Amino acid sequence: MEERLSAQSGERCAAERRAFRVSGIVQGVGFRPFVYRLAMRHMLTGWVLNDSAGVGIEAEGAAASLDAFAAALRDEAPLAASVTAVTVREIPPVGAQDFRILPSPEGDAPRTLVSPDLAVCADCRRETMDARDRRHGYAFTNCTNCGPRYSIIRGVPYDRPLTTMAAFRMCDACQEEYDDPADRRFHAQPNACADCGPAYRLLTETGAFDGDAIAETRRIVAAGGIVAVKGIGGYHLVCDARSEAAVTRLRARKHREDKALAVMAGSPETVRELCEVSADEEWLLTSPVAPIVLLRRHRRDAADAADGAGDADGGVAPSVAPGNAYLGVMLPYAPVHLLLLAPGDLWVMTSANMSGEPILYEDAAAERELRGIADAILTHNREIAHRVDDSVVRMAAGGRMILRRSRGFAPTPVALPFDSKISVLAGGAELKSTFCLTRGREAFLSEHIGDLTNAKVRASYEGTIAHYERLFDVRPQLLVADLHPNYLSTRYLTARAAAEGIPLVRVQHHHAHIAAVLAEHGCTERVLGAAFDGTGYGDDGRAWGGEFLVADLRGYERLGHFVYLPLPGGDKAAEEPWRLALWVLYGVHGDALAARCPAFAAQLPSGWQLLMQATAAGINAPLTSSVGRLFDAAAALLGITYVNTYEGRAAIELEQCARRARRRPRILLYRVHEGGVYGLGARDAGAAACLRGISPAEAYGRDAGRGAPLTIDFIPTLRILADGAEKLSDEERAGRALDFHVTLAAATYDLLDRLSRETRLRTVALSGGVFQNALLVELLLLFIRDKYRVLLPHTVPPNDGGIAYGQAAVGVMRDFGA
Repeated sequence: MEERLSAQSGERCAAERRAFRVSGIVQGVGFRPFVYRLAMRHMLTGWVLNDSAGVGIEAEGAAASLDAFAAALRDEAPLAASVTAVTVREIPPVGAQDFRILPSPEGDAPRTLVSPDLAVCADCRRETMDARDRRHGYAFTNCTNCGPRYSIIRGVPYDRPLTTMAAFRMCDACQEEYDDPADRRFHAQPNACADCGPAYRLLTETGAFDGDAIAETRRIVAAGGIVAVKGIGGYHLVCDARSEAAVTRLRARKHREDKALAVMAGSPETVRELCEVSADEEWLLTSPVAPIVLLRRHRRDAADAADGAGDADGGVAPSVAPGNAYLGVMLPYAPVHLLLLAPGDLWVMTSANMSGEPILYEDAAAERELRGIADAILTHNREIAHRVDDSVVRMAAGGRMILRRSRGFAPTPVALPFDSKISVLAGGAELKSTFCLTRGREAFLSEHIGDLTNAKVRASYEGTIAHYERLFDVRPQLLVADLHPNYLSTRYLTARAAAEGIPLVRVQHHHAHIAAVLAEHGCTERVLGAAFDGTGYGDDGRAWGGEFLVADLRGYERLGHFVYLPLPGGDKAAEEPWRLALWVLYGVHGDALAARCPAFAAQLPSGWQLLMQATAAGINAPLTSSVGRLFDAAAALLGITYVNTYEGRAAIELEQCARRARRRPRILLYRVHEGGVYGLGARDAGAAACLRGISPAEAYGRDAGRGAPLTIDFIPTLRILADGAEKLSDEERAGRALDFHVTLAAATYDLLDRLSRETRLRTVALSGGVFQNALLVELLLLFIRDKYRVLLPHTVPPNDGGIAYGQAAVGVMRDFGA
């Protein structure tokens, strides 16, 4: 047997040879050069290659070195990689003299996986800012561990000629890096420098700026101007987030009235000065994904935001996030951001698009459509092949919650709990639209696309589907759509099924919500599911949104829901919370409402009496079980929000108000049908008991009768909230907002507990857009965490952005088997 020097001691030892198999996202992420450098470090010989199963390795050397090598394959993998398994077996040594990177076997092309765009790594960050480095000040510095991937790919294999870097021929220095397996830029397709790569230029009203484009952009922003900046996945509109005048001007030009704007801070220290930052949140901010993270502002700043006051110490301008105790914050994730923002800077960094339209990414369109919004455009000459918006994440009581899954996440596949023999295309919902394409155990959940009712978004949706099918070499054999016949995603798949002869199945909206959680957790058993959102088409043709299901990946049974309420004026009720609030108050006061509730009546349009008469007659007043609409009604009844100028405004502001409460919460009156009444009011002992994990029935010694389906009537809760609301102090208004959240959590636990006793199920899955409310999740977990196994979405959004993943899992499991 051949002998080698031990890497640790220099002593002679017998050589061993081992074969390694590495699975996961390990192709196109610099994994082979990583293995090469690792082998060099541990004095090993052998080879590494990509094949259809992942990465194959044979390594020979001292046993201790092979052990350390095996551990490092997982522990030190490139940032862009995701190692799911490392297997090893002993094989006979062959006396290899070197370590080589081999080509893929003939006829065994690797399955295509594409890395998402990743934030600039520490090494490239250091080079960009180091005056002694040849890439100092270069806005496109990258390596195999970071930089653009998905946004520049035109086709596969992932080689430079099939990316938007094809137009840039590498200089000798860059080519040498690219060809050297020991260099971290080995086969880094976007590799470039200032001598051979793309460059920025600044366009102003008078033409192209002749000078330092980066420095001039900084000057414009410092002077209160607005600049459109082309980044990795599209254009952003930026301005000084500390300047109220600049932010107000940006809002007016973009026609974005109230919705909070994301900001980019120049350093983690600046973020900590403004917000409370946990270790998990800081990790998210500085991770390769580098998403927008929702952070709670320091108490003083949150109070300033609530009352609209400015910050004399140079904090955030009130108009950045009016009335909001949270900020959506990100750190520089591209080299250009490092060059634009000083460590203490804070800039608004919002998608460059008109409201409801996709982010702009094509230069000609940006120059045409941003004229009149931006004072200047900082652009570059590397084409963006595919637009990718920023991802949005928050940390809640249950862990990480992805609100928008896009840059940094997509198109990384999400695992399925089975290896399917067929490929599925699931069309998703209509708002917060995504789609999902499957291949084996891989579910390619697309990046956030948007509201399909907008023609430009719809074109992007269809174009991105076609791109995914080419990129991953998949032709779907099954199409899965939502039950809603008028969803544009359903219409698209219906037309495609007819044209291409592909089978089409439909999956109920809330079942898909629960199925997404089950698939993410690899759970194939039956569970109790609570699916709360704004709306979803139900089996009975009504608008569901407060559902209690027994479900698995094959099917579901609806065992409970919130009582149906009419939506005065139909779909307009989702935009105007005062409508359902009016219905609640009209049920109490009738035509005397104006005299009894003058402040509320002052918000109403003329003719509201006719609206109530039509609603009572069932004219343009569809029924809904939506929990989202309950939030709307509560916010309007408490005088917090009367009109949703953006989706979810009422719910967001109701949560913000509840967070300011100082008194102990109360569980208000709600009814469970069929059966008795749960009571409550101002009985603090009962509320305290419930918050310790005791159900309302146990707290008050009552037990309602059982029925199928069980329903929760929240009208009593809403009426208590509204009682005397016009005379409430701000403190008591916050207290009642908290009461609403606590009561909703208690009622949800109540029904889950009843259903658990009936079904003997002890696992609960929670999903739907309402569970983006971190306070509700926090309160509900106080009730159920110690009694049930709780599944929450962490990898896919709880909102409609995760629907397609659930649809795909159900479609395969139910109709074709795993």
